[in-house]
Amino acid sequence: MELITAPARTEFAFALPIGLPDPDGTTIHRDGVMRLATAVDEIEPLKDPRVRANAGYLLIILLARVITRLGTIEHINTRMIENLYAADLAYLQDFYQRVNQTGDSRLQVTCPHCDGEFDVEVTSLGE
Repeated sequence: MELITAPARTEFAFALPIGLPDPDGTTIHRDGVMRLATAVDEIEPLKDPRVRANAGYLLIILLARVITRLGTIEHINTRMIENLYAADLAYLQDFYQRVNQTGDSRLQVTCPHCDGEFDVEVTSLGE
């Protein structure tokens, strides 16, 4: 008997709570796509002198590697991640952990009224 499985989901859409403004301030980039991280994505940044000087910079490099699109921007770099608002950076850090640990962008929640548990797709904080 042949086992047939569906292809694994490797990309996840997200929406930032605030968004990255263009330099001219006319466009806010909120909607994006993050791919699953590979072992190389997590190992290579450890060699970077910016990470050796400040371990917190690891997140900046990781996100620049795994975010494949932000708004109309398709080539994400560390400068863009550095310019995100703190709320957006915190959101992306949580989103990165969730999709790379569980392979899913959904959260399990409990209804405060009936105590029923169900999954919700979270695209940004506050939704």
